Amino acid sequence: MLFLIIAIVTRIFVNPISNVFQKQLTKFQHPLFVNLVTYVILSFGSLFLLKDFPYKTIPQNFWVYSLLGGICGALGNGFIIKALEQGQLSVLGPINAYKSIVGIIFAYFLIGELPNYWGWLGIALIIIGSYFVLGNEEGKFSWSIFTQKAIQYRIAALILTGIQAVLDKKVIQHSNLIYAFAGWSIFGLLFSFPLYVFTKQSFKSQFSNMTKGMLLKYLGLALSVGIMVAATNYTFKNMQVGTALALFQVSILISVLFGKHFFKELGIIKKLIGASIMISGSLLILLLK
Repeated sequence: MLFLIIAIVTRIFVNPISNVFQKQLTKFQHPLFVNLVTYVILSFGSLFLLKDFPYKTIPQNFWVYSLLGGICGALGNGFIIKALEQGQLSVLGPINAYKSIVGIIFAYFLIGELPNYWGWLGIALIIIGSYFVLGNEEGKFSWSIFTQKAIQYRIAALILTGIQAVLDKKVIQHSNLIYAFAGWSIFGLLFSFPLYVFTKQSFKSQFSNMTKGMLLKYLGLALSVGIMVAATNYTFKNMQVGTALALFQVSILISVLFGKHFFKELGIIKKLIGASIMISGSLLILLLK
């Protein structure tokens, strides 16, 4: 139980830290290049974890779920970094609470499941919290904010990473935590590479403007993402995915504070109030259903 609590708390803190590194790096380099380099570093480290990998006996479903997870992971993380390039961390972090509503929508269309009274109240709280978080330049809420590319990228990311969470659980069930981590990294690399190539950006230009300080940020990013994935997988192994995702929403408060500290974003008190309301909504949906 102690290790599970440590894993959850670690996940809550390192996710916003990785977002800070991502946003800082996208000031100088293409978001999908940042995504690619992260996977390269993690994949290189993962090779040392595969010394005794049972190629002949590993279940076929491991490959299937790892492949699908790699697609969702590469796309989802790419969208997250692209959103951070254009938007505010203190706004994009809390939007992740909408993952709960996305789950309800998918549950309705796939299995005909409707939320109970707690679920409807949770949805209402997330929408109310949005009023405080999603403000325009004057600080007033407007539905037009959803036409902004950064918001659209973040919503696409939360859908893909929500699907990936379920796939990651399946990978863990068909292998173990070490192979699940390696699969996340290597299959993510396989799909993040063509994503960057598709942008037709020059590798040479990206490498030529990479400074020592940026390299240290990449190492910090890879380390924080690696810790986040390991903590997430451990939590998924010992807890239902939906419940874990609800608890992870606490990190959106840290995202708001980091937005103020690292990027001088404004309206923090209002965003903290909104983020707290949205967290309450997520917990009601997933913990009291």
